[in-house]
Amino acid sequence: MALAVSSDFDGGNIEVVAVDGAQAELRIRKDSRAGWSQWFYFRVEGAVGQGLTLTLKDVDQCSYPDGWDNYRARASEDGQVWHQCDTRYDNGDLIITYTPQTPVVWFAYFAPYSLNRHEELLHRAAGTGAKLDIIGHSTEGRPISRLRFGSGRKKVWFLGRQHSGETMASWWMEGAVAHLMRTDDPAVTELLSKATVYLVPLVNIDGAFHGNLRANAAGLDLNRQWHIPPENAPEVAAVLKAMDDTGVDFMMDVHGDEAIPHVFIDGCDIDVKSSAAQKNGCQDYYAALLKASSAFQTTYGYPPNFGGDEAPTICARAIPRRYGCVGMTLEMPFKDSLDASDPEQGWSPQASADLGVACLNALNAIL
Repeated sequence: MALAVSSDFDGGNIEVVAVDGAQAELRIRKDSRAGWSQWFYFRVEGAVGQGLTLTLKDVDQCSYPDGWDNYRARASEDGQVWHQCDTRYDNGDLIITYTPQTPVVWFAYFAPYSLNRHEELLHRAAGTGAKLDIIGHSTEGRPISRLRFGSGRKKVWFLGRQHSGETMASWWMEGAVAHLMRTDDPAVTELLSKATVYLVPLVNIDGAFHGNLRANAAGLDLNRQWHIPPENAPEVAAVLKAMDDTGVDFMMDVHGDEAIPHVFIDGCDIDVKSSAAQKNGCQDYYAALLKASSAFQTTYGYPPNFGGDEAPTICARAIPRRYGCVGMTLEMPFKDSLDASDPEQGWSPQASADLGVACLNALNAIL
């Protein structure tokens, strides 16, 4: 059987340049109506027992070339369990070598998270008492879904995958939602007596479908549209309308970072317009999360001037300014975490899910 490479499925992204025996030259497709590129996800068939060499061409032209140093691609032979595979960055190309033991093998920038799994998560939560509703629709008409847990006075919001290729945010959401469903856990009961927790697990649902790194279907980076969202960012407008209806006391926007091999937070405490209460709230949360998670650290992260002139339009700046709340962006690595290293899987779905639980425990500690 000849080697076959495909990405014609939910979240897939690759272009085939050439195939010669067990070698293939590939290229990462740019985002829909935009210039960003870095996310890849594809399937290879017909190579059982063969030593594959997959060369992703010209990745030095991708959006975050610093992300390729010391990076290892993820592979799966069942589409469920993902592990790091031999990868090297050489002369502008990313070269993956792998010998599959099954007829089909998948490769991805990070463990993918399908729209089907997203729907299953929503309905599993709704079946155990969470409130599920649709707060709006995407550019292409897909639903923007929200989960609500608890009835406490504090209004807490968690957002995931504004940048659709940052799939670790969906795994984080899966861990957080599973934790909130544990009504027999005294810590969960305590948290939900103090807070009403809203989660929008997948903000950029069109980008997730198309296999984009950052852009929605209109080609916009949604995390730069939060001051006054334009008409072609209905995803942001829907979340803002829902936030206006409830108010916000605490918010976290969950992301992944291509280059920095650490878990870190970029919070509103570095915004010159934040109040003392907002700054103290961030610092209290960092201290609580340091106790709750061995993966989190505060040494490495973004500089205070991150975002430049666009900073006021970023969610974790605009939302705290709009509501006077404590707000932050959580970042997880595409590379292996240097603080919680896993040579087999790297930073993984399970590590992301565990961090979701830790973030909730830290929140409970400070409320």
